[in-house]
Amino acid sequence: LVGLFETYITPEMIHTLFNGKVIHDTLTGTAAGSISVGQPFLSYIIGGELLKDGISSYAVTAFILSFVTLGVIQLPLEFSIFGARFTLIRNLLSLVFAVIISWATAYTLELLNGYFS
Repeated sequence: LVGLFETYITPEMIHTLFNGKVIHDTLTGTAAGSISVGQPFLSYIIGGELLKDGISSYAVTAFILSFVTLGVIQLPLEFSIFGARFTLIRNLLSLVFAVIISWATAYTLELLNGYFS
């Protein structure tokens, strides 16, 4: 999986999406994760590769959270099973909390990194 990821998605392509600005990277990571829905163990592998390529922890954390919790691809299925209201509220809350938690996590990691350095 990592080999395919590195072959078809080059670091140059990734750096064109993420520019290092906190808000832009967080929203881009959230959007990318919500479109590419998957299992948590896959998000950790992809997130680790993104970190190795120099992508910010804000973007990677937002990507991992939205990869697991948001389901843009699965919306039609969720509508038919749970109903439109529940599905929209769940996805909206997942989106908001993905952004908030990614900021809090990345900020905490930066504080701890400065404290232990």
